[in-house]
Amino acid sequence: MSLFVIGDLHLSFGVQNKPMDIFCGWQNHTQLLEQHWLACVKPDDTIVLAGDFSWGMTLADALPDFQWVHRLPGRKILLKGNHDYWWTTMTKMQSFLDAHDLQSVHFLHNNHYAYEHYGICGTRGWVNMEPNEPANAKVNAREAQRLDVSLCAAEREGLTPIAFLHYPPIFANHCNFELLEVLWKHQVQQCYYGHLHGMSSHAYAINGERDGVQYRLISGDFVKFKPVQIL
Repeated sequence: MSLFVIGDLHLSFGVQNKPMDIFCGWQNHTQLLEQHWLACVKPDDTIVLAGDFSWGMTLADALPDFQWVHRLPGRKILLKGNHDYWWTTMTKMQSFLDAHDLQSVHFLHNNHYAYEHYGICGTRGWVNMEPNEPANAKVNAREAQRLDVSLCAAEREGLTPIAFLHYPPIFANHCNFELLEVLWKHQVQQCYYGHLHGMSSHAYAINGERDGVQYRLISGDFVKFKPVQIL
């Protein structure tokens, strides 16, 4: 068994007004993703999808995207991105999966999943430029709490946590210290994140060690739509 991650699939099989090939580097991205996925991910593997999964505005809109990814091999664990407008309560999302026999898909939301002796933990995160401004402070505090809940859940089972976020906790010289403090408190050593697109953003991404944490950008266009093997 292996563990993979990739973020920002931006699937749009159920909506017609969100073509991604208008952006540089996104031409035929679903074909590339499927090709790479089939080449490396096996049925008993796990793959974390780190936010911005579907352009669907509702779960019904996103159904073709869920069905597409369900047909691919592996256990899929999804966390929320800033464009996942279909995201709702855990109860409603689980009922949606059950109603459509999407057994290979799971949601990372105030919980964790075990992979060998590791805990798959995470949340969406929030902006790291002025996160404590009044408009952002409440959301940022909630995301920090969700990350803490997820990490605590893994630690209670004796698992070594790996953190997955959608937003980068560090970008260029900007830090989201509230989220970083949660990572440091739990002595997280690996953190994977997405959200950043295009060379102008990729250039300022943090890839490497900062204060004892190894960070890696895994947004779809950055990794050329090839799932990244972690373990």
